[in-house]
Amino acid sequence: MAFRRMTLGGLAFGCINALILGLVVVMTLYPFLYVVSASLSEQLYIQQGRIGIIPMGFQLEAYRRVLEFPMLGRSYLNTILYTALGTAISLILTVCAAYPMSKRDLPGRKLMTTIVLIPMLFGGGLIPTFLVVNALGMRDSIWAIVIPAAVTSFYVFIQRTFFEQIPLELEDAAKIDGCSMVQTLVKIILPLALPSLVTIGLFYAVNEWNSFFPAMIYLNDENLFPVQILLRAIVIQNQTDQVLVDVFDDKNLLSESIKYSTLVVATLPILMVYPFIQKYFVQGSMMGSIKG
Repeated sequence: MAFRRMTLGGLAFGCINALILGLVVVMTLYPFLYVVSASLSEQLYIQQGRIGIIPMGFQLEAYRRVLEFPMLGRSYLNTILYTALGTAISLILTVCAAYPMSKRDLPGRKLMTTIVLIPMLFGGGLIPTFLVVNALGMRDSIWAIVIPAAVTSFYVFIQRTFFEQIPLELEDAAKIDGCSMVQTLVKIILPLALPSLVTIGLFYAVNEWNSFFPAMIYLNDENLFPVQILLRAIVIQNQTDQVLVDVFDDKNLLSESIKYSTLVVATLPILMVYPFIQKYFVQGSMMGSIKG
């Protein structure tokens, strides 16, 4: 009877858990499916509010209009460059901060931890940051996008926790074999820390890909604008008609469909990255959250 009761309890827990997770999946996927459906539907059905997750009046005209926009290609290349370079710099700086902090015998470890902790609690503010960026001559350059927000203190502490889980005996063995500290880090520590690095790198990449506010503040050259600035102009500022009419000389535009198709075009590339790093993402989320 005890085994039977435990089995029934486990079955009930499994059903409730599956139901809750199913609802979470539906709530998560529905907005994205709705956007995709609306981008493929005719303007009339969108205005009437008849769109669900299945397109009505299937059309690809909105995507053609967006892909023909002259700034799109350049903005995509800028965003890819900012994301790749920014993520690489962020990971390098995060490792350089987290690895020494993981050594309990490091002189000044508490002071270093305090310095990294302060930005989590207090921010310098927009105006001081702008003045620093301007004084360093980084305005209207790629460095104004990738440098000011290169390191997040929270990710440094996560990476430090992961480094602390790696047995010290591995480093001692590497020293016996003649490896320097840099060689030990590159050849021993970083390969073992790959799941956490990929996880944190994904967070950095998503933040960089979705970022538009630094570009608004620091960039005046349109050739340096990321794709999110274009997305903001079309969607947030509701300038679809004004922007695209000047390009296509066509006043009968599918304005709502164009907005939704722009969202899909701007979001899809970063979504396509996740399946390739899913296994590392899961390992990094699990291992980086356990301190032993």
